[in-house]
Amino acid sequence: MSDANEEREAKGSALTELVEVMETLLGPGGCPWDKEQTLETLRPYVLEEAFEVVEAIDGGNPELHREELGDLLFQIVFQSAIAERAGTFDVDDVARGIAAKMVRRHPWVFGDEELETEGGQAALARWEAQKAREKGAKVRERGALGGVPAALPALLRALRVGEKAGAAGYDWPDAAAVRGKVDEELAELDAALAAGDDAAIEAELGDVLFALVSLGRHRGVDAESALRGSLDRFTRRFRHAELAAADEGQMLADLDDAARDALWERAKQAT
Repeated sequence: MSDANEEREAKGSALTELVEVMETLLGPGGCPWDKEQTLETLRPYVLEEAFEVVEAIDGGNPELHREELGDLLFQIVFQSAIAERAGTFDVDDVARGIAAKMVRRHPWVFGDEELETEGGQAALARWEAQKAREKGAKVRERGALGGVPAALPALLRALRVGEKAGAAGYDWPDAAAVRGKVDEELAELDAALAAGDDAAIEAELGDVLFALVSLGRHRGVDAESALRGSLDRFTRRFRHAELAAADEGQMLADLDDAARDALWERAKQAT
């Protein structure tokens, strides 16, 4: 056995340990709570753990990132164990399936095909084309956007919809063109606001947000991360202003607009 194979086997051995832990939890003398779980009851935990992974990435804490990835991995092993008991698939089927898919979807890495141009966008376009070839009838039945889960957070769903539409040739040529679309949608939102039409305001606000996500996509900026960064900055500055007001024996709500603005400017400088 080569050193590379030995290294791969050593790295994968810990996953076997986790599977064994899961078997013990669900086996005789195992945990009553774990035994009561179903795929439906585990659904919220998958979402929660996935978001905690994202939060750990954003926090730049490798130890926390490792821990949260472990929690998410446990959910995958847990669901696979439940499916195995139902006779549908097991964790090995999950691993083999994704490994085979990755090899199949990267013929320019594992096969003899070549990318026409360098860079991630060329690889993404080929990935989508390969995926479309594989799914064939499903794509014809559901459409190119049918594979985007409706349950995704809205900004992420907007990004994925834009990517898939772009791979099908339905996209703006560049960021400048999208920027013009943002202005167009803002003008329509202004018209809806002026008319006081609540339904139109909601629809036009959604169009503005979708256009902004598309603008970010064309510039390589993830809208979800951009908004999260803005919220983090706002939270830090708000807390700074809140504490500054408290130091003076006041609450932000007690101050006039000028005083609040002054505290906000101080918070911006400090954070």
